[in-house]
Amino acid sequence: MKKKRLKIKILPIFIIMIILLILLLILYFLSLIPIKNIYISGNDYLTDQEIIELANIENYPSFFKTTKTSIQKNLESNDYIKKVKVTKKLLAEIHIEVEEEKLLFRKEEDQLLVLGNKKEINDQYRYSVPILLNYVPDTKYDSFIKGMNKIKEDIKCQISEIRYYPNEQDEDRFLLYMNDGNYVYLTLTKFSQINYYEEVLEKVEGKKGILYLDSGNHFQIMEDSA
Repeated sequence: MKKKRLKIKILPIFIIMIILLILLLILYFLSLIPIKNIYISGNDYLTDQEIIELANIENYPSFFKTTKTSIQKNLESNDYIKKVKVTKKLLAEIHIEVEEEKLLFRKEEDQLLVLGNKKEINDQYRYSVPILLNYVPDTKYDSFIKGMNKIKEDIKCQISEIRYYPNEQDEDRFLLYMNDGNYVYLTLTKFSQINYYEEVLEKVEGKKGILYLDSGNHFQIMEDSA
């Protein structure tokens, strides 16, 4: 009985090995391509450089080895950052779209900064925000946070101090001291109405006074401002 000899074709195997080697070399050299450009948007409080450092890409590492997930995870671990969207584009570009937490106010008692998610952090006075002068009862605090979240940033920047100021008629009453010397009374259900503050000022032609938004909507002009 004759034994069959298997003939191994060397050339096809050699060609396949060459192709695999070329592919491996291509992948290797691709992995060496660094991030070329980083584009950041949506940030108001953190600088572009701070975001780049938080993302751990300040040394422009490999574009292909740096994953979108790792960048997102690094950034969302920061207290000031609420949400992150990372996109990788051609020409080794990284696009980072940031949504930051709102900065609401600072407590006078311990100087802790309160964010829109109610978290309190020690920011070493880095940001200028309204100062909460006194204690807000626990039963009112969550509603107060919700109210502060409704205030537009450009209006909030005009508030210097906030005081919880209840009276017999309204236990939800607050007094806001404005940077321009005016006062505003607000109740918890009407916090968003202060977003029309600029329109009120136009109507009173720059006169100083007290804006009552707790009961009714009227502006009382101070006598010495006439």
